Amino acid sequence: MTDSETLRRAQAVRHFNRFYTRLIGALHERLARSTFSLTEVRVLHELSRGRAQTASALGRALGLDSGYLSRLLTSFERRNLITRRPSETDARQSLIELTAHGHAAYAPLDSAAVEEVLDLLGGLGAGSQEQLIAAMNLIERLLGDKPQQGAIELRAPRAGECGWLVHRQAQWFAAQYGWDGSFEGLLARVVADYTQRNDSIRETCVVADHNGMVVGAVCIVAVSTTVAGVRLLWVEPDVQRLGIGTRLMTEATRFARRAGYTRLTLTTASALEEPRRLCKRAGFELVSTAPERRFGKDLMIERWELGL
Repeated sequence: MTDSETLRRAQAVRHFNRFYTRLIGALHERLARSTFSLTEVRVLHELSRGRAQTASALGRALGLDSGYLSRLLTSFERRNLITRRPSETDARQSLIELTAHGHAAYAPLDSAAVEEVLDLLGGLGAGSQEQLIAAMNLIERLLGDKPQQGAIELRAPRAGECGWLVHRQAQWFAAQYGWDGSFEGLLARVVADYTQRNDSIRETCVVADHNGMVVGAVCIVAVSTTVAGVRLLWVEPDVQRLGIGTRLMTEATRFARRAGYTRLTLTTASALEEPRRLCKRAGFELVSTAPERRFGKDLMIERWELGL
């Protein structure tokens, strides 16, 4: 990455920060007129979610200084907004909950916040709203904590998602390895053939979903009456090593067995660590290696097989 590219990306983030700060300021106009500060509203919101929390957990969740949070909670306690009771598991900690008065005080603030967001979304069509939410989820996923395995759902692809897989993989492999447009053409042919055959008995596509976003995928397509091929195997780079690829391969293998195939094959390049790692973990064996000119590069092409 050149210095100019680094600077461009940094400036883009700063530009978004300024835009978002102005937007949040406008959204909080009604809340600013309440008797609570925005930080107090954030704490009340966290406590309103129905589970008792310790002060240290609240501080971590909201990124608040422990001293400041302690003074804020003492104020809440004086105003009968919260109660504290000793933790049964750690005598040094107190569990904090909203009182009935606290819930009543927060309810109109929550309604005002919802109304402000609805006003903002009201200017967008349903499709644009979903696009906005997807972009927000992506920012949260990339900059926040990695999702837990339990948060990943395996499901059938929705309209447009097979095309997105072509776009995403072509984009990433071009940036990462310099592969040319012939790779995108190959992916597009796989998707076109799979969707046009529409043979749910012999072929399938499964995507890994996190908060409505695709973070991985695998397709099983017929090579012959007894052999199936693994295609479009993909896990987003930022969520690799969370077991998503293993789950996808397990589901692909299970489907291939149910469909009556006796062998499963996968073709990849030796430079691609992730698919090779998943093949080894799933029990595939490397059966051939050969140099080939593909996608504008000289590659070592590997063929892996699994007996079913």
